[in-house]
Amino acid sequence: MTDQAGKTQTRRARWGGPAGAAFAALLGVLTSACEPANGLVRAPQTIRVDGSSTVFPLSEAAAEGFSIENRGGVRVTVGESGTGGGFRRFCRGETEIQGASRPIKQAEMESCRQAGIAYVELPVAFDGLTVVVNQENPINSITVEQLRRIWSPESEGRVNNWRDVDPRWPDMPLRLFGAGTASGTFDFFTEAINGEGGASRTDYTPTEDDNVTVIGVIGNRGAMGYFGIAYYEQNRDRLKALAVDGGAGPVAPSATSVADASYQPLSRPIFIYVAAEAMERPAVRDFVRYYLTHAARLAPEVGYVPLPDAAYAEYLNRALAGRTGTAFGGEADIGASIEEVMARPLVDDALPAGE
Repeated sequence: MTDQAGKTQTRRARWGGPAGAAFAALLGVLTSACEPANGLVRAPQTIRVDGSSTVFPLSEAAAEGFSIENRGGVRVTVGESGTGGGFRRFCRGETEIQGASRPIKQAEMESCRQAGIAYVELPVAFDGLTVVVNQENPINSITVEQLRRIWSPESEGRVNNWRDVDPRWPDMPLRLFGAGTASGTFDFFTEAINGEGGASRTDYTPTEDDNVTVIGVIGNRGAMGYFGIAYYEQNRDRLKALAVDGGAGPVAPSATSVADASYQPLSRPIFIYVAAEAMERPAVRDFVRYYLTHAARLAPEVGYVPLPDAAYAEYLNRALAGRTGTAFGGEADIGASIEEVMARPLVDDALPAGE
């Protein structure tokens, strides 16, 4: 069973009079018939997953499949409060699993360390951040320098028209949609394009919900936005993805260009982080095992690029052995290939303070 945090409504039926009494009596008979012999009713265990909206579709697919396989014996809730917001909850011990569209930051590592929370870092797929425009926009490709001119802090209030970026481009107001500041997508995009994580103009529509960007770009001829490739794939009949020129010519985002590392600099790994203490629970271990053994199938179904089978096997061994820490040192690895991510050594600097 999966829930979207903050998006689930509970409907309560109210019964009164003789009909209500009869219904209550019938419910009591059915409940007693289903109870174990000792009279105790076992509530399903709950695994709380939160974090990145980019990782959300993959985690949701894993949660749904796992729920079917274990017949509802474990309840997996999947939220999407953003990578940064999710790490705050994770480091307070409020969730067992954190989805992240970038590696854990130094400040987040310290928060977890101070709270005594060690974690297992597990890359689960590769993504290509996709720059999208309205389908009526005649532009088909864009350079990193042009993206920087649009999104840099210095462009705020100055670059407001497509022609401000390139005089050959249409005379059309520029309307921007993008990730909220708590998002790992925001951190990665700003570092890859502007050279510094968090450096961005602020006069755009920020959101942790990528569907807001989809709707905004569809509804405005001069709009631009960015998000993970999965959301583009879900809306490719309504949006246009721009090919990005990272210096070797324009390359369109696709499973192939992300996998072969030709889509630069916007290809990136996406992760789940699992609390080490939670991994001691059989239900969490079973869910993580399901997630990693099915990710190669689920990732392309939701629009992402799967890792090699050997990578999933290695990361499953890491999870089951409880090997904690990060391979990224608190920094995003811009332009890293799948092979380079797999080759990174794990450093156990996520131990609680004093150990």
